Amino acid sequence: MSWQFYEYPHQRMGMNTMPNTNFLLDMKQADINGDGILDTVFLYGNKQGGASAIFADHITLVIQDGYSHQKTVVSLKNNAGYNARLFLGDFNKDHVADILVSIDSGGSGGYISAYIYSFRDNDLRELFDSEVYNRQYMFNVNYEDFYKVSVGSPQLDVLFTIDISNKGADYLSQYYNDNGKLKSPVQGEVLALGGLYPIVTDLQSMSYDLIALQRIIGTINADTLGYVENLLTWNGTTFTSSRLMVSIPPTKLIALY
Repeated sequence: MSWQFYEYPHQRMGMNTMPNTNFLLDMKQADINGDGILDTVFLYGNKQGGASAIFADHITLVIQDGYSHQKTVVSLKNNAGYNARLFLGDFNKDHVADILVSIDSGGSGGYISAYIYSFRDNDLRELFDSEVYNRQYMFNVNYEDFYKVSVGSPQLDVLFTIDISNKGADYLSQYYNDNGKLKSPVQGEVLALGGLYPIVTDLQSMSYDLIALQRIIGTINADTLGYVENLLTWNGTTFTSSRLMVSIPPTKLIALY
């Protein structure tokens, strides 16, 4: 059985060098190289606490060609976390399934590391990297007078405004005077990528787009003001935003009559 190695970053790793604490985290099958034969994709990870442990590190992607049984090993850049999982589907519109790897960071931030790879013709190409995405979609969050919060990105040339007047007197009095003016400048934050979800928008082609979610918070992590929702579509070269929006959590309906 032959092996190929792809290094993200530079780290050589074969199955015979994996520690005995290495466990299968997920496995999926699809034709991912376009030869019409089912291939098998594995995620392995090191669990020091045994099979029942929920945290894994040294998470590694292994692709087994269905025809030759040759294995390709990919070492991920961010290779530690929780609930490491696979999704196989066509993201780059070439009618061949691609590989989505998602890993939860754990903790209160709720971040994920996510990568998408094409393996058409047994040629590994990275289509998506969550670190690159986070650098491209950065936002400024500023509290404004009269109970508003602006969410803006100069590099994307977009501005959203969230109404926080329904947050209650105890909350608002921390930041605002009685006349609605800010006591002092206040900043919130848009967190790094927290969710990446495949979505079918073209039922005829059955290819997938992506919904990317970033949480908008106030001055503390527990204060969720909303979410940046980004619909990403492959344009032949890269994923581009076809719809960028902000969604807000609901409040209780107050009868006006």
